[in-house]
Amino acid sequence: QVQVVESGGALVQPGGSLRLSCAASGSAISTSTIVWYHQGSGKQRESVASITARGFTNFADSVNGRFTISRDNAKSTVYLQMNNLKPEDTAVYYCNKALNPWRWGRGTHVTVSS
Repeated sequence: QVQVVESGGALVQPGGSLRLSCAASGSAISTSTIVWYHQGSGKQRESVASITARGFTNFADSVNGRFTISRDNAKSTVYLQMNNLKPEDTAVYYCNKALNPWRWGRGTHVTVSS
C-alpha cells in the first residue's frame, strides 16, 4: 500500500519561506496529478496547488504568485515552495493524488507567526 509522507513544515515568521515535500513510496507518482491541500484549525481541507504528470500547475487564488509546485519523478517527490508566508497560511498541509486518492498521510504543520 502506498504511504504518503509530507514533511518540511515549521514555525516561520510572516514573510518567510518554506519548502514542503511530498513523498509517496511504491507509487506511480510520476504519472499522477498531485494536489497539495491545507486544513486550518476548525476548517475543511481545501486544495492549494496541483501539478499534472506533464508539469502543468494550478494554484488557489490565495497563494497564487507566492507558492510554486514542482516534482522530481526520480525521487518520487513533489515539492511546494511557499514564499512570503502569511498568518492565514497556518494549517496542516497534505498531499495526495487528484483521482483515486491514496490513504491520507499525517500531514505537516505550518505555523506562520511572529
